[in-house]
Amino acid sequence: MMVPVRCFTCGSVVAEHWEEFEERARDGDEDPAVVLDELGVDRYCCRRMLVSHTDLVDVVSPYQ
Repeated sequence: MMVPVRCFTCGSVVAEHWEEFEERARDGDEDPAVVLDELGVDRYCCRRMLVSHTDLVDVVSPYQ
């Protein structure tokens, strides 16, 4: 799995929020916007990066 380390637009570190966001928002239990608000991610570019990130490692390299 590839973790987004920095926001592509502003360069802010987003890796510290990735695991909690992934656990809470991707399961569909909570609204992603509410999770990002609680994590303190305020900038639009960082929020967009976390919401739109897709792990492609399993798709690109199916043989481990």
